[in-house]
Amino acid sequence: MRLLNILALLPLLFLLTAPPLCAQVIFGSSGEEGEPFRRQQWRVPSPDTDIAARALLFRPVGTGPFRLAVIAHASTQNGLRRAQMSQPEYRALAAFLVARGFAVLVPERLGHGATGGRYVEDQGGCDEADYAHSGRATAEQISLALDYLRKQDFIRKDAAIVLGHSAGGWGALALANADPKVIAAIIALAPGRGGHANDEANRICAPHTLTAAAAEFGKSARVPVTWLVASNDSYFAPGFSRSLADAFRGGGGKVDFRTLPAVGSEGHWMIETEAGVRAASNELDRALTPVAAKKP
Repeated sequence: MRLLNILALLPLLFLLTAPPLCAQVIFGSSGEEGEPFRRQQWRVPSPDTDIAARALLFRPVGTGPFRLAVIAHASTQNGLRRAQMSQPEYRALAAFLVARGFAVLVPERLGHGATGGRYVEDQGGCDEADYAHSGRATAEQISLALDYLRKQDFIRKDAAIVLGHSAGGWGALALANADPKVIAAIIALAPGRGGHANDEANRICAPHTLTAAAAEFGKSARVPVTWLVASNDSYFAPGFSRSLADAFRGGGGKVDFRTLPAVGSEGHWMIETEAGVRAASNELDRALTPVAAKKP
């Protein structure tokens, strides 16, 4: 009888002593729509299957299906600054795109802000920077978010665009090898890595390595790229940016390079402001024209 009682208790003992189950990772919308532009929190896949990346979604009125625009944010090698980053929003740029019929996703990548996790796009030290690795790691995260949104009923399966800023733009260049039926255009906004080395303006870590990586990305590129940089960008000045674009083109990529007028005291961040988006609006519309011509 005593043995039977012990056996009956075994399932309860197992539940009490078993290690806790990992919380289920849930993707999709995680809040109500709000203002402006139906702003809504989402969770999207990341390379770490235990972490859902935070994201913001903006979209036009209606049910769609809408073309998708994904905005890839800037980054920094400084871990403390990454951890303290507020959720990227690019509200003025999102408003510009929503007005042109796009649903706009702004995903936060691993190692940044509230998403947290390991920083998978680390480029390494200044002298031995691996820019090709960091760009591909960024591209993978952009692709995961984009592919997840393409599965939603209100998103078109084709003719998406990717807009990347700074390190996000560098990742967008690495993503230019995507299927052009899925990603119709890439807009790289002051793309690069290693700018402001040691927090010094107009100093870039291993610039020759960065140029070589741009050429490498160009070799497999299939999606046309519009490359925009402000005349007062001290991270990747227009002259150096043009050399990067030439390397990308020399590798085989199709790129339209444009220099924008100076905005504010530091042009590298212009696309985060209303004034910057206004200054870039003509070139942005030029880049979007072929996409708008694609019928559902």
